[in-house]
Amino acid sequence: MTEEETAIRVSEAVYLEELSRTQQKKIDVSLERRKSLRSRYYYGVIFLITNFVAWFIRDYIQRVIPEKHFMRTCGIGGHDCIHTNGVLRISFGCFIFFLFMFLTTLKTSKLQEVRNAWHSGWWPAKCVLLVLSMTSPFFLSSEYIHFYGEFARIGAGIFLALQLISVIQFIAWWNNYWMPDVKRKQSCSVGLFMSTIFYIASVCGVGILYLLYVPRSSCTLNIFFITWTAVLLIVLMLISLHSKVNRGLLSSGIMASYIVFLCWSAIRSEPAGERCSPQKQVNGHHDWMTVFSFFIGICAIVMATFSTGIDSESFQFRKDEVQEEDDIPYKYGFFHLVFSLGAMYFAMLFINWDLNSSTRKWSIDVGWASTWVKIINEWFAATIYMWKLISPVVRRAKIMDEGAVQPQTFTTSP
Repeated sequence: MTEEETAIRVSEAVYLEELSRTQQKKIDVSLERRKSLRSRYYYGVIFLITNFVAWFIRDYIQRVIPEKHFMRTCGIGGHDCIHTNGVLRISFGCFIFFLFMFLTTLKTSKLQEVRNAWHSGWWPAKCVLLVLSMTSPFFLSSEYIHFYGEFARIGAGIFLALQLISVIQFIAWWNNYWMPDVKRKQSCSVGLFMSTIFYIASVCGVGILYLLYVPRSSCTLNIFFITWTAVLLIVLMLISLHSKVNRGLLSSGIMASYIVFLCWSAIRSEPAGERCSPQKQVNGHHDWMTVFSFFIGICAIVMATFSTGIDSESFQFRKDEVQEEDDIPYKYGFFHLVFSLGAMYFAMLFINWDLNSSTRKWSIDVGWASTWVKIINEWFAATIYMWKLISPVVRRAKIMDEGAVQPQTFTTSP
């Protein structure tokens, strides 16, 4: 065998070895990616179980553990732990767990990093961490838990803001997907059809709200809520169709349906006993619709937290970043941060945003505080969306004004 043949065989062996390494690396990256994508559902299940534990402690713990066992951690009046404080303690434990996960996975970028393995694996260790996080708040005094409750109100508000941004970004994506594109020669029929459907649904929704929740002319607050929602629908449509904006009706139609839903949800949260409240007075008995609505509410909390947590792209300042093969599929730090804020959010829903009153069984997010939080969220959503529509026009006008006032330079001949 000549030296040339030997060199060729060596180079072929090196090439095959490099090819094998590359293929093995791709396989490893693919496995790690799948593992990472599966792990987010595990965290969602943990969050769902935490919600059910908080509900059980709020409504049924007094049947399992006598009240005297709460005296040591809550002081005199240990019944506070069974209801509001019990929910806050579970929420605090969930917050601690996801905050720790946020701190330990922040800035993770590659699938080969150790922090990726911690996020996607090590489940026995994380189960121990979860148990310690959930039990430790029960050894704190009520004063610390009350302080956490005040802090949780702020965290829940931040969560609502993040959720709102995620919803608006989804509406923008939906609009870009269905509306016509001249370059791709898409038809506008589907977009126009869906725009019509959403606006008809919004108008019908407003009519149904008047029909169901304004039984008498003295229901002035409900009339105000629904009428102002109708005004917002008209304003959204007019802004979208303005010649300088010209954003079409699909995105505004979807947003109109969303704010009608928020108005309905706010009115549904009015406390029982009010003359215009849709809530029925109950005397220890609950129909199947109440129970079903309660479980749907819990699932909605988990879905809202999960969908916002995986939507880190909506909160990136740079949209042109190239996704490499070994990059993580979603931002772990943001994911766990949203879940930690979601822990505060579900606590506020279970105690109706009120730290000093008890909540009846099978209820969630019912009370005047809940009503006004949703109404303010509706108005804030409409305001943010309107600004999103008109901000490009404002920026263009500002640029044109700056260009018009620039001093002109003249050259004089010698």
